Amino acid sequence: MENTKRILIVDDDIDVLTVIKTILENEGHQIITAKDKNEAIEKAKAEKPNLAICDVMMTTHYEGFELAEVLTNDEEFKGMPVLMQTSIEVFSSRNDDAMTFARQYREKVNSKDMEVLLVENAKTLKAGVDYRTEDGKIKWLPVDGFIRKPVKAKTLIEAVNRVL
Repeated sequence: MENTKRILIVDDDIDVLTVIKTILENEGHQIITAKDKNEAIEKAKAEKPNLAICDVMMTTHYEGFELAEVLTNDEEFKGMPVLMQTSIEVFSSRNDDAMTFARQYREKVNSKDMEVLLVENAKTLKAGVDYRTEDGKIKWLPVDGFIRKPVKAKTLIEAVNRVL
């Protein structure tokens, strides 16, 4: 199939992997699966996927972010879109710069101690993760969007088609 794309799906939940794999294979894509960050990096280097879909929480609370950071910043994967799948609430921002919105939101009295903020601009679809690292620093990680868990086939297909 001419439009076949290689998609790396990373999740420690075999049921989630199976559902997403089935949906995307039915759309004609070639699916590569991994259960953790290390396996995902190894497979990404070998298979050169066109897209990665990463779970947020796997072995640790930060593993999905760490993986997304490698896939986003490593020259070997330059330009490969990364979608994050999560059950964490995603904040919608009208601010074109999602990071600015996240930082301003974090400054609100009740939000300073939030560990993770997922932000997506509804119009531009620019998105990112603003999170507190294990050493207490606040870090911004741009991503190409979020897929809500539990995964809905239509939403998943729309997100994948948008970034590919």
